[in-house]
Amino acid sequence: MSDFETVKVNDIPAGARLLDVREDYEWSAGHAETALHIPLEQLPARLDDLDPDEDLYVICRTGGRSFRAAQWLVAQGYSAFNVAGGMDQWLESGLPLVSESGLKPVIL
Repeated sequence: MSDFETVKVNDIPAGARLLDVREDYEWSAGHAETALHIPLEQLPARLDDLDPDEDLYVICRTGGRSFRAAQWLVAQGYSAFNVAGGMDQWLESGLPLVSESGLKPVIL
């Protein structure tokens, strides 16, 4: 059993800190405008970039990497939620996306 909750994209509170743990190429192709990007493998080295008093809503493409990231963050004393369905669900829900390339955002 996990020590964190899984939430749906539509249940993320307005103004919440969204942490995107996908790879750089995935982020560049399309992401939530207000998300913070820290690829999963960089998370331990960049833990100081996160506020331990802020709820983190962790997202990846489908939910696997974000599950591992949320599990690890909670073990470090952070408040983290796994976003079910990830960016695929974000896209399906019609939530806004931006890209770093200037092209139409896509989810890879």
